[in-house]
Amino acid sequence: MLLAQISDLHLDGGERATSRAVRVMEYLRALPRPVDALLVTGDIADHGAEAEYEEAVRLLDAPFPVLTCPGNHDARPAYRTSFLGEAPGTAPVNRVHRVAGCAVLMCDSTIPGRDEGRLDAETLDWIDATLTALPADVPALLAFHQPPVALHHPLPDSARLQEPERLAALLAAHPRVVAVLTGHAHTAAVSAFGGRPLIVGPAVTWTLRLPWEGDRPADRDQPPGLAFHILDEDRRLTTHFRVVL
Repeated sequence: MLLAQISDLHLDGGERATSRAVRVMEYLRALPRPVDALLVTGDIADHGAEAEYEEAVRLLDAPFPVLTCPGNHDARPAYRTSFLGEAPGTAPVNRVHRVAGCAVLMCDSTIPGRDEGRLDAETLDWIDATLTALPADVPALLAFHQPPVALHHPLPDSARLQEPERLAALLAAHPRVVAVLTGHAHTAAVSAFGGRPLIVGPAVTWTLRLPWEGDRPADRDQPPGLAFHILDEDRRLTTHFRVVL
């Protein structure tokens, strides 16, 4: 299975955000071997406005499945109506997708009005029930927005996933979960959580400058980034990072 992951588009109707998203999508559509799916791990819109999601629908149109979850800049009602074409609602937006023999759980870790995240009881129960119901031979990936570990930068670390021990306990009960994929931090990063690989996808809009790289946290000169994830027959996940010039 070959997945692409992008994150943090922050579409705001401006030329800069739009052009960067266009570049990434054109690159993905032109690949000689199409990906099995594209994961978009949150902050699709910058202000959660309907017009931003209407633009996202147009920009993310692709000949392969596009799987999404919200981030802290997204707003559940407009995300549901303008982006998903569903009835408005404020409940968490959780979806499971079957891709090339794997279950991909796109989870809502947002707390409306807050930057930090939390997988609430409803979402944790949904993850548990969804994983339990899968056939024994089906591996799974979990994707949501806020990383559950420190990344050693004060900006993302001040708004990471809260109560991560609840997710860790759930992972211990479900060995079928191969890895956890997130966004939010605006930097490509690899760590571990709950005995699984934790992959943080790079951002489309701007790249986080790390403390040892200088005082200015937002590097807007770096090109947009993306990740490719390959899940092989041994349930081993390999990730490659790319930038789109």
